[in-house]
Amino acid sequence: LVPLGPVAVFGASNFPLAFSVPGGDTASALAAGCTVVCKAHPAHPGTSELCATAIRKAASDTGFSEDVFTLLHGWSYDVGMALVRHPLITAVGFTGSLRGGRALFDAAAARPSPIPVYAEMGSVNPVFLLPSAVSSRAAALAQGFAQSITVGVGQFCTNPGVIVGVKDNQFDALVTDLASQIDAAPPGVMLYDQLRQGYDRGVERARSKQVEVLAPSTATDAPLRARPALLRTSGAAFLGDAELREEIFGPVSVVVAASDHAEMERIAEGMEGQLTATIHGTPEELHAHARLVAILTRKVGRLLFNGYPTGVEVGHAMQHGGPYPASTDSRSTSVGTAAITRFARPVAFQNFPDESLPKALRNGNTLGMWRMINGKLSRDDVLA
Repeated sequence: LVPLGPVAVFGASNFPLAFSVPGGDTASALAAGCTVVCKAHPAHPGTSELCATAIRKAASDTGFSEDVFTLLHGWSYDVGMALVRHPLITAVGFTGSLRGGRALFDAAAARPSPIPVYAEMGSVNPVFLLPSAVSSRAAALAQGFAQSITVGVGQFCTNPGVIVGVKDNQFDALVTDLASQIDAAPPGVMLYDQLRQGYDRGVERARSKQVEVLAPSTATDAPLRARPALLRTSGAAFLGDAELREEIFGPVSVVVAASDHAEMERIAEGMEGQLTATIHGTPEELHAHARLVAILTRKVGRLLFNGYPTGVEVGHAMQHGGPYPASTDSRSTSVGTAAITRFARPVAFQNFPDESLPKALRNGNTLGMWRMINGKLSRDDVLA
């Protein structure tokens, strides 16, 4: 695996650290051996500048040129487009809106030499509640979803934006409990005013549809503050209106009351690509609802069982991506150790003598890799 070359990274609006200047895109590109040119998000230029200064100092302190990392500022979209179109840029990492990610993707594809764009562009992260979960742990589910919907004022890419269950008295009671907890949650501060305004517009758009407002989200006069909301609609209305299936970025979820399990499957089938989907139930119900599992496996990058999608771990098995429009490349992840592979490409050396191979491919290092895989890695192997 060899590095692609200079990588353009676009800082995210909702994560000034984890998906921005010092975030996973920057870390994985540098780890792959690429230099990075980062476009700071204009919502937090000061934080971006502080982080960039720390990265450049760390590069210098460890024997690299500080110019392995460069930061650009600017409100204009022209800055980002010029960066993507620059002939020396070899790949792009982006976290943000579908509109922004698609514009960068199209610009990269239109270059004389097209380059990959790894864009993560949002998700409604649907949750499907099977009967046993509703009947046996409704109170715990209401509490868990209230926390997951409002954590970080809903500014997570994995916020559970749609909750689907079969309508009956027990499901209605769970939703009523959840609505009371959402209603009691205090307003939270969003990261910048455009996010708050977009959230207010999204909720108002949904309110104009066949939607019942269970917990109010009336705008506050305080700057940046947003009230959590819970909305409810029928399965038929949800299937019939594509706008109800669009992400509302913020502390809100749409409860969908399906008429039966067949309609629940049709709702899953009607979903676009997502970062995550969640199923709550029993192991036996997973077998009984194998078709629902199969549908969601085609639709998402991470499928959860009896959990909450806002928990994201940087680990070997993490997948943070999904079929379009959740991301532009469902084969990759922007979180976890596998993120490094986005910014490297394979080169095969056939019939080369050992002494002419890159150091990583020589016999001694191959033996060290074998020992590592088999739990027999020694200190000498590490140093080699």
